[in-house]
Amino acid sequence: MLADRIEAKWIDAFCEIFERCAVKAGDTAAILSETQSRALNVHLAELALLRMGARPFHVVMPTPRNRNIVPVRSTGASEAIQKLGPVITALQQAGFVVDCTVEGLMHAVETPEILKAGARILVISNEHPEALERMVPDPALEKRVRAAAKMLRGTKRMRVTSKAGTALDVDMVGASTVGVWGWTDKPGTLAHWPGGIVVSFPKSGTINGTLVMAPGDINLTFKRYLTSPVTMTLKDDYVVELEGEGTDAAMMRAYLAAWGDREAYAVSHVGFGMNPGARYEALSMYDQRDTNGTEIRAVSGNFLFSTGANEFAGRYTAGHFDLPMMGTTIELDGVAVVREGVLQDVFG
Repeated sequence: MLADRIEAKWIDAFCEIFERCAVKAGDTAAILSETQSRALNVHLAELALLRMGARPFHVVMPTPRNRNIVPVRSTGASEAIQKLGPVITALQQAGFVVDCTVEGLMHAVETPEILKAGARILVISNEHPEALERMVPDPALEKRVRAAAKMLRGTKRMRVTSKAGTALDVDMVGASTVGVWGWTDKPGTLAHWPGGIVVSFPKSGTINGTLVMAPGDINLTFKRYLTSPVTMTLKDDYVVELEGEGTDAAMMRAYLAAWGDREAYAVSHVGFGMNPGARYEALSMYDQRDTNGTEIRAVSGNFLFSTGANEFAGRYTAGHFDLPMMGTTIELDGVAVVREGVLQDVFG
C-alpha cells in the first residue's frame, strides 16, 4: 500500500480554505477527528492553522461501533461525539471547528447545539487531499450558489424529467434550502469542502412520481457508476417500488430492506450540483477508501436525489443513498435551471 507524505501544496490548499473561513492569527481552532479519520487531513489542518498563526487544539474521539447490520457510508451524520458534554462545550468555545470526522457533522445530532453557541464549522470531506486541492475557493461559485439557494427558497414546485423516463414532482412550499460553496465565515454556520451544491429538504408528503436512474448515473453510497437502469416509484415521499433487472437494482433493494426501517425508503433531499471544476469521472480515479464522493455531488448540472433522514419532515434513519443523476431537466416554477444535464445561465 502506498503511504502518502505531507506535501507543501496541500498545506497551501488548506490555508486557502481557512483564509476564506476568516481564520486570523491568534484565533482558537478545534480540529475534531476520530480514531478512523484520515490522518493525513488531520495533520494538514493542524499545519495550515499553525502556519497562519492560529492556535489549534485537537479533539479526538474513538470511532464508535457500527450497531447496524449493514455498512454505513456517506450519511453526513457522524456519531463520533456520542453526545459527550465536555466535547460539545469545547467545540462551542473554539469559535472555528475543523471537522475531520469520517462521516462529518452536517446532520449530526450535536451540530445545532454547537452552531447555536456561535461556532462555525468547516466539514472537510473524507477525501484524499489531491481531490481537495483541485476544489479551490471560487468567489464566483459563491455568488451563483447564493442565487440558486434564493431561487429555491422562493420556489413552489420543482419538476424533474429526463429522456430515460423520470417524471418527478416536488411541492417546495416550506422546504428548507441550503447552499454550500465550500467555506463559511459567519458564526453559527456550517459548510463542507468541496462545495458547489444547493439542496432542499421538502416537508412531509410533498414528493411524487417516477425517477429513472440510467446507466452512468451514480450510487455514491456504493461508489458505483450504474450499468443498468433502476426505476423508482415515489408516493408521498416514499419509494414504493424499485424495479430493475441488473445488479444495481438488486443491490439497492437489498440495502434498503436490510435496515428494516420504512424511513430508509423516504426522500431526504433534492438539489443540483453547480461546481464547474467538479469532474464526473473523478469517482473512477480513486480507490474507494480514498474518496467520499463529495466532488461528484457537486458536478455541474447533476440532479442530486437522496433517500434517508429528513429532520424537516420529521424523519430519522441511518439508511441513506446519495444518487447523482445526469441528463435530467430541472424546472423551478416552470423555469429550467438544468436542461438535459446542463446547468443554465440563470444564476449570474
